[in-house]
Amino acid sequence: MALTTDPKDPELIRQTVREGYGRIAEETGASCCGGGASSCCGSGSGEALAERLGYDEADLATLPDGANMGLSCGNPTALAELKPGEVVLDLGSGGGFDVFLAGKNVGPTGRAIGVDMTAEMLAKARRGLGTYRERTGLDNVEFRLGEIEHLPVADNSVDVIISNCVINLSPDKPQVWREIHRALKPGGRVAVSDLALVRPLPKEIVDMVESLIGCIAGAVLVSDTERMAKEAGLTAIVLESKHAYIDAMTDWQDPLYQRIAQLLPKGTKPSDFVTSLYVSARKR
Repeated sequence: MALTTDPKDPELIRQTVREGYGRIAEETGASCCGGGASSCCGSGSGEALAERLGYDEADLATLPDGANMGLSCGNPTALAELKPGEVVLDLGSGGGFDVFLAGKNVGPTGRAIGVDMTAEMLAKARRGLGTYRERTGLDNVEFRLGEIEHLPVADNSVDVIISNCVINLSPDKPQVWREIHRALKPGGRVAVSDLALVRPLPKEIVDMVESLIGCIAGAVLVSDTERMAKEAGLTAIVLESKHAYIDAMTDWQDPLYQRIAQLLPKGTKPSDFVTSLYVSARKR
């Protein structure tokens, strides 16, 4: 399926992403790759994907039902090294997966805030709040409606910003990085896992709605990610590529990756173009 209007139209991109993830939130067994009971990034279960990405099995067992929707491409909560008492903000929080885990890490004196632009995702996450309180004894998590280009938080109010496979979906990534800098307290830090390009994708793949919703068509080059973070004012920027994550997704024979493989130049594979990228940085 191809976009029917300009694929660079920001509002079209937002509408496409919002509608796609709205369906994922509401449909049992739905996936952003467009078929079957699979995860966004592979045909395995959300639990299997999370374990491959380094999430602790015991932590996963405490999550409310439905919070882990298999939409991860990394483990930003581990990268963030969260501390008790910190305020952490998750950009594009979906069903609340990383927010609930972050809430446990920052404890009763901390706060974990999730922001998502999709009402259906927010409703799904909020339905898990009661279970989270029962299982952890904590009341330190909340979810807010908003776009990651215009975060609903005050200036200099957040200790840590995390995001998991979301920034690539934004039609205005430089603005996202500027908002990250604005929201962070001086000395605050960023821990992002995202999909990025090691070389440009063929146009046919970029124009696919499925690959946009599946976090691929909107990805930019690794060097562009570093540049945008630096131009926003962030420092101590460290980038680490995890090509093996993409190979694992491909090995699961997800329908999206099968279609992409058919459109790639002969002798290449998705991980030759796409990588899972860990980004850490600080505000001066």
